[in-house]
Amino acid sequence: MPHDRQHIFQGASYGGLNSKLHAVCDGMGCPTVMLLTEGQLSDHRGARILLPVLPDAHYLTEDKGHDSARFRDALASRGIEPGILSTKTRGKLLPYNRHLFGERYKAENLFGKIKDWRRIATRYDRCAHTFFSAICLAATIIFWML
Repeated sequence: MPHDRQHIFQGASYGGLNSKLHAVCDGMGCPTVMLLTEGQLSDHRGARILLPVLPDAHYLTEDKGHDSARFRDALASRGIEPGILSTKTRGKLLPYNRHLFGERYKAENLFGKIKDWRRIATRYDRCAHTFFSAICLAATIIFWML
């Protein structure tokens, strides 16, 4: 499988509305970029923060939370084909690559593996930098062992 596909997905807020993990993974499901933001930050803003640091890719699969004309245009300007399913509120549904959208399971599995660590799933760390360090440590150990 080629490694030129990137998947972006944001995890559910850990511990309520206090933080949200945004992550980009490669075609094999290994994280390449991670960002921890406050839980109130919209998915669009989190994706815009990650956009300048995205690795070179031909495709990007995302969930419906990133369906906006501005974000699609930003991806197109970088030569990245978006694999975003249109939201129901969009007047005209845009075509999407069904196979590419089906690759989202890799990002879902990334979050599942990270949440297997009890310290992260229950958010023992109250400081954001300590919590993000635990996430990075868990991701390093999980994906180093592959």
